[in-house]
Amino acid sequence: MDEAVALGTATTPAHRSRTAIFDAVGADRTGPVAVRLLRLAHSDDPFVRREVMALLRSLSSDGSWPAAAEAALARLSDADEQVRRRAARLLVHAGGREVAMRSLQELTDPVVRTVLADSLGASVSHLRTDPLASVRFLAHLETLRAAPPLDWPALDKALLTDGREAARHLERAGRRWGWVLYRLERERHTYTLATRLLDDPATRDIGAEVAREACHHWRAAAVELLPPLVRHCGQAVSPAVAKALTTASISEAAMRAHGALAATVPFTAYPKSHRPCGSPPPAYDRPSAAALLAALPVGIGRLSHAPEIFGALLDAGPLTFRQAAQLYNLTFLRPGRMQAVCAQLWLRHAGPAVLPRLLALMTPHLGEYTVGEHYLEGLARMGRQALPALPAVTALIDRRTRLPVNDSTQDAETMIDERLLAAALDARRAILTDPSPRPSAHGCRT
Repeated sequence: MDEAVALGTATTPAHRSRTAIFDAVGADRTGPVAVRLLRLAHSDDPFVRREVMALLRSLSSDGSWPAAAEAALARLSDADEQVRRRAARLLVHAGGREVAMRSLQELTDPVVRTVLADSLGASVSHLRTDPLASVRFLAHLETLRAAPPLDWPALDKALLTDGREAARHLERAGRRWGWVLYRLERERHTYTLATRLLDDPATRDIGAEVAREACHHWRAAAVELLPPLVRHCGQAVSPAVAKALTTASISEAAMRAHGALAATVPFTAYPKSHRPCGSPPPAYDRPSAAALLAALPVGIGRLSHAPEIFGALLDAGPLTFRQAAQLYNLTFLRPGRMQAVCAQLWLRHAGPAVLPRLLALMTPHLGEYTVGEHYLEGLARMGRQALPALPAVTALIDRRTRLPVNDSTQDAETMIDERLLAAALDARRAILTDPSPRPSAHGCRT
């Protein structure tokens, strides 16, 4: 175990040494592995002490562990700042709120007190007169979360007063501030606050963090905040401002409006993802398409090149009973990309009478980040026939907040929302401008 901790494998997710430690300590917190791990908290190597604090915190996530809390208390005065930070977080997890609050009131180290206050969350809301600015800032922020609107101006003023000094010890102060304002739906205030903070060199990085958080949550934020980000970035672009500019560049609307302005400062624009084109789909005629489907079961759930295969058959005439059953299964068996691709094909086959059923299947999935683009593209292929779906598409476009998405980073989640927005705009354009009549149904041979 000493080697695993010293090499960092004990804190590497899914590594066998980490798994072995978790199994041993989970089985017996008083056993030899747990005892040895607690002793390593006093190692002469600061890297080992950091790793042990992180490991003990992970092992304490399911409840209190007095022995780990004692190890954390001993390291709150460690010479290494990262050890102290990790020990403070461990103390809250392993020792509980009462022990952590007592330490917060007794200690004087601003780093440790800040991390304790941050980890204690709503429990510190009463510490609005604490001598440390970062603790006061966190207390006011926790109070603001649940405060009525009448109390907002006073709390806003207090946060502005303490923000600059609080950022000395509190990591991501602007991001936390922006998140609370988003939860309170204070969009316009967030833009005003970010601009004000950006205007002062002493609070510029906090303002950039607020701006970046706003861009992650509100679609209009980048359009509003890209100009002040550029205008106040100064001669050298700080890392915080550069990150905010990168996030703002994700917005197509912001880059259309302010792209020339953004080009005047050095930052890395967010890379736009493109679907791989790959090789062109194979061409099918009626015999080759029919032969391919004949070799597949009726209950098929997926089919590569379905538009080309069924398109060739529908161009030549009606589908056979078996082919129609296959297309039916592809369209109605399960929601997802295949359904979105095949919906327009089933409309060609069965005729306008099935349109309400198809749209009822498709519209609930337009805002789903995993498949929404495919359904929107399906509506675009239907063109004017999808007119009854226009309110759902328009609602997606008119959202002020970004769609809830789960991806690796907030920037990546913002990019997914931008892609869905672009697909919705394309779908609306196709529905409203498509002048061409749709092929009539060949009829279902059932």
